[in-house]
Amino acid sequence: MDLKDKTLAVIGLGYVGLPLAVEFGKRRPVIGFDVKKDRVAELQAEEDHTLECSRSELKAAKHARYTSDVEDLRQAQIFIVTVPTPVDRANRPDMTPLVKASETVGSVLKPGDIVVYESTVYPGATEEVCVPVLERASGLKFNSDFFCGYSPERINPGDKEHRLPSIRKVTSGSTPEVADEVDQLYAQIIPAGTHQASSIRVAEAAKVIENTQRDVNIALMNELSLIFRRLGIDTLEVLQAAGTKWNFLPFRPGLVGGHCIGVDPFYLTHKAQEVGYHPEVILAGRRINDNMGKVVADETVKLMLRKGLPVLGSKVLVLGLTFKENCPDVRNTKVVDIIRTLEGYNTQVDVYDPWADVEEARHEYGLACLDAVPQAGEYAAIVIAVGHREFLELGEAGVRAFGQPGAVIFDVKGLLPLGSAEGRL
Repeated sequence: MDLKDKTLAVIGLGYVGLPLAVEFGKRRPVIGFDVKKDRVAELQAEEDHTLECSRSELKAAKHARYTSDVEDLRQAQIFIVTVPTPVDRANRPDMTPLVKASETVGSVLKPGDIVVYESTVYPGATEEVCVPVLERASGLKFNSDFFCGYSPERINPGDKEHRLPSIRKVTSGSTPEVADEVDQLYAQIIPAGTHQASSIRVAEAAKVIENTQRDVNIALMNELSLIFRRLGIDTLEVLQAAGTKWNFLPFRPGLVGGHCIGVDPFYLTHKAQEVGYHPEVILAGRRINDNMGKVVADETVKLMLRKGLPVLGSKVLVLGLTFKENCPDVRNTKVVDIIRTLEGYNTQVDVYDPWADVEEARHEYGLACLDAVPQAGEYAAIVIAVGHREFLELGEAGVRAFGQPGAVIFDVKGLLPLGSAEGRL
């Protein structure tokens, strides 16, 4: 089996799929497929609203072409699936995008083809969920007519230092021979190197615990912040002091949203419960982190009351909506929890985020974000929810300028110097 001369297709052109299509497209024929026609048109015009790939990078991928026509996929022999794996309202894995993508690939699958999955799943999902769909849609037999691999994505949206080529890649395959070929395939575009796992299930498990580990550690920091607040101690000062020890891990309290850390642990806990184990630590961490938006809003209101500021009908400014700093991604942002809780106190909440798309915020959350810098002297409270560089550059004076005299600032990210804000985690 030699994959060198085979055409590759990337299914799903979001934050994960596009960088893959671009890197491979610099070296070999690539078909980038997405069901969203506007996304395909955007990429054909060499534009990327996610900001993961620049125009020059898109131009450099000379062998990549983008389409929403399933028939174009018949030209490929290698398929890499990079669709989202969200959870539903009950925090159960929603495999719908993965199943639909597998149906699409299965409809064009040919003998000898390889399907590699990058979407985050629980251990066993590729062979238990995806493979049967591929078999049904294609009429072919797994590990006889077609083969599979799993190489979990490690994209960090908005991070210009840790990018696809510079992050070591875990690879795996459904047979030893396929595992070798998949590993060599990724080695073409990953100078940082690869790590070949012994099985698809091991690779799946490795991915899902990466973000579970971060989630649990951040939950510990959030719980510490709740304790230290009651003790009248500044959490970040404590962490700075503790961080002088060489092996103290540099986690900080904060909101845990996005499509990875706030979602992936539920895939692992779902599978754990399916096999008869109730994961207490992981789920406890999830509960703590999911409650932090409400904590921020409640503490902001308490600070307003302590300063004698009216709450009912007051104007509150929330700076930032995206799930992380310097990134336009608003998926699963926990800033919405702050906004909804503040609205529950009958405050008037304005949201300003220079990175977020105003129309996307309206579509996803029904929020009418400000499309210009907020007016000065308008607000009784200001919540710095996201650490965008624009807010850092404002400094205390710039942020306070948005507020009325005596306005409260709650600095979720610890962006301002110690003592500059009335509250922070």
